[in-house]
Amino acid sequence: MRKIGILFGQENTFPQAFIDRVNQKIAAEGIKDMMAEAVLIETVEQAKSDEYAVIIDRISQDVPFYRAFLKNAAITGTAVINNPFWWSADEKFFNNALAEKVGVPVPKTFILPSSQRPPDTDENSFRNMKFPFNWDKMFDTVGFPAYMKPHDGGGWKSVYRVENPEDLWQKHGETEHLVMMLQEEINFKEYFRCYVLGTDNVHIMQYEPRNPHHLRYVLDGEPVDQKILDTVHEYCIRLNKALGYDFNTVEFAVKDGIPYAIDFCNPAPDADINSVGAENFEWIVENAANMAIEKAKQYKKGQMNLTWGSFVTDQIVTEKPVVKKVAAKKVVVKKAPVKKAEVKKTTAKKVVEKTKSTKK
Repeated sequence: MRKIGILFGQENTFPQAFIDRVNQKIAAEGIKDMMAEAVLIETVEQAKSDEYAVIIDRISQDVPFYRAFLKNAAITGTAVINNPFWWSADEKFFNNALAEKVGVPVPKTFILPSSQRPPDTDENSFRNMKFPFNWDKMFDTVGFPAYMKPHDGGGWKSVYRVENPEDLWQKHGETEHLVMMLQEEINFKEYFRCYVLGTDNVHIMQYEPRNPHHLRYVLDGEPVDQKILDTVHEYCIRLNKALGYDFNTVEFAVKDGIPYAIDFCNPAPDADINSVGAENFEWIVENAANMAIEKAKQYKKGQMNLTWGSFVTDQIVTEKPVVKKVAAKKVVVKKAPVKKAEVKKTTAKKVVEKTKSTKK
């Protein structure tokens, strides 16, 4: 039985709708050995967790026990969406650097030391940092007003708008042990939030982040230039292929016709009907169900079935061709003496034959 599970927390509308839609599609296709359900965990034993072919992860960012369970499931073959190993290593500051490398515009950004020393450290722990820190360079590059946010955070938690250096000092003091980013403000005309499934299935939604949460998805927005939408679509795919996320949202702020990627590490994005609206909810339920079924069909028991982004796969140096070339040279060297010996014998015979012929 190829089971599709969904692991979730406080959300109510998406998980059951997803389960129902997957089971409806399975029945409609006449698939006999597949089903969807809410994940149930009774015990977690190392290297023994192959109950599910696919698991949609909606909660492990908040529950470390679930993250450990999912890594164990992944190593036994479960296609965990999203990849729990990459999710654990991912962070927003790194993502910004990666975006620049793949040609997607992002706001100018610096990382800041925490306002309080981490536990079990003292002044000697920071001997590799230059004091005073070059705050002026950062302020001149980013400008004010600017945004300060956790370098590895999410869900708009601990996000500050800072008006000037004094305002930054005051708010930075509230962040305690958090490592923050200082980021350029993009005065946008249009703003989009985009669902991206399977790294290349994109659904663009007009979005207004300055509105109350339940009013952020714009239902009847003004028409948008198709060139901008095409660029947003392309950037969504470019980012998610590099990151390797199968279920993500990407946010863009458009300034002077240029979409800037603002937030693109949301592996458990909002999918509640009460916030995203009925139309967007229908899209995410339908397409998430299709993706999960396809992943279950592709599932190979006992093998790694995770998605890895091109940032990881492109760094893997393939040594095999080099090894083969070296091996080929060694074989030639070994055979060479034999070939030379044979050539000498053959040549000698021919010379004798030619000599006899001449004498005749």
